[in-house]
Amino acid sequence: MKTKTTGLILKQQNIGEQDRLVWVLTKDLGVIRAFVRGAKNIKNPKSAATSLLSYSDISLYKGKDAYSIDEATIIKVFFDLRKDIEKMSLAQYFCELSLTICPQEQEAERQLSLILNSLYLLCDTDRNPNLIKSCVELRLASLAGYMPDLVMCKGCGAYEAQQMLFLTNKNCIVCADCFSKKPASQSIALDSGLLSAMRHIVFSEDKKVFSFSLSDEGLKNLNYITENYICSVTEKDFSTLHFYKTIKS
Repeated sequence: MKTKTTGLILKQQNIGEQDRLVWVLTKDLGVIRAFVRGAKNIKNPKSAATSLLSYSDISLYKGKDAYSIDEATIIKVFFDLRKDIEKMSLAQYFCELSLTICPQEQEAERQLSLILNSLYLLCDTDRNPNLIKSCVELRLASLAGYMPDLVMCKGCGAYEAQQMLFLTNKNCIVCADCFSKKPASQSIALDSGLLSAMRHIVFSEDKKVFSFSLSDEGLKNLNYITENYICSVTEKDFSTLHFYKTIKS
């Protein structure tokens, strides 16, 4: 049975002398593995359309162990990312995140849109990479069912307080008063700007996820929270994240 969809190439592996195995985040089927016959031949129209970070229209046949890509046409190639090793390494981290947390054999239109928008912002705008990174981490976690409870204090129900804390081991917020009554060992203090940014990432419309601003110090703190959160809920140590932080430092 033939299926047509759109997808972003997250990972590629050469198979033999001519073929390629790719991992694709698709709109209709989530993350899939697919073989591409003859993709290593640069004259093959499927070659560029199934290369890393290519977003393409694809036609699929489902086999026993994986799909096969019969046809592929480029929609967008984020080629300019290759000119900046820091941005490229961050894009590869987003790909590894997607492979880890996005659904398989299920619709993933919102996840695909999030990753595509993040790559566009990295590639074609001067948006702060730290802001983009935090949005991807926290929003992907929320879409995967790991949305933190940021609506109100878990103890007294207060929406706002002079001081709020994020309990990293319980994925919720508490006010300082409730925290003092029952201290938790794993907590991060949140100022109003930081809490507002986290709420925005989690609850805003898809098209507005990246539409907020924080100071450099605020973004640094936000990155610390979202990075540790995604690693905690996935229980994974991302090699691409380590590489990105090495390059950045």
